[in-house]
Amino acid sequence: MRVDLTLRALPLADVAGAAARAEALGFDGVAVTESTGSPFLAAGQVAGATSRTRVATSVALALPRTPMDVAYTAWDLQALSGGRFALGLGSQVRAHVERRYGAAWERPAARMREHVLALRAIFDCWEHGTPLDFTGEFWTHTLMPPNFRPAPQPHGRPPVLLAAVRERMLEVAGEVADGLLGHGLQTAEGLRAITLPALERGLERADRPRGSFEITAGMFVATSEAEWAAARRRVAFYASTPGYRQVLDLHDLGALHERLHALSRSGGWDAMPALVDDDVLALFAVRVRDPVVAAAEIRTRVGGVADRVALIGEEPDLEAWAAVAAALRRPVA
Repeated sequence: MRVDLTLRALPLADVAGAAARAEALGFDGVAVTESTGSPFLAAGQVAGATSRTRVATSVALALPRTPMDVAYTAWDLQALSGGRFALGLGSQVRAHVERRYGAAWERPAARMREHVLALRAIFDCWEHGTPLDFTGEFWTHTLMPPNFRPAPQPHGRPPVLLAAVRERMLEVAGEVADGLLGHGLQTAEGLRAITLPALERGLERADRPRGSFEITAGMFVATSEAEWAAARRRVAFYASTPGYRQVLDLHDLGALHERLHALSRSGGWDAMPALVDDDVLALFAVRVRDPVVAAAEIRTRVGGVADRVALIGEEPDLEAWAAVAAALRRPVA
């Protein structure tokens, strides 16, 4: 199983050093998020500081950007990284897309589907010289003069990975993307009862084999008390969001969601983590006391489903996380 490290909200000046350290410690990929800055600038820093690991956005927001804008940036990052770039895209939620980015939100799954199909058409134009003729419901791309056309990519087009939580977006991922970036607020039961069946419906719709599709499972990991407290805050935040309620309902935690959601709407952010007890937190996060035991727990949760695991946390102890990653990569007896 391949193991990636997700770098969250680091100052841009610190990204290259963290990425180089992660590669030296043996991580298979380094992903950057869109939280306090541009994920594409951060991905460029990762690409320049590494030579082996996969470089990914996890995720860049698609809906506030046009497919052409994303395509040019992804093409350059694929070249800069020597073919190691993976374009991870996500939709975000209505409030952020409309009120933070000032972009359109209606029918997000349909928009994401079209965004990926438009990217395919643009990449095909650049890679094979196919005339650009994409006309969709939300975006139209029909002009590509020679002096605006990048040279064919010697490494091939970058894979497009979609972040998805709800079933409709999961189906879109299975239908049009090269892989899924799974969210950290996930459980073993949710992965098998919700995520995998929806992906399989999308794959079937496109007549694609499961082997053509990569699944990355997000995993909150804590190797210290500080990281465990940070994971509690993160779970409380995500569990307050309606988009993730289906996972909570699967574990009869709908009432917890309602209490957290009410606090989030009234500004009670500081009170939210206390509502997430250790039993609930353990559903979503792995507490590392022994790397081998932690790796076995992660395998129990995602083994047989995920091709990669992305370790997620805040200010992680990279050496401790690398020990978990090494244990995960060892063959199971």
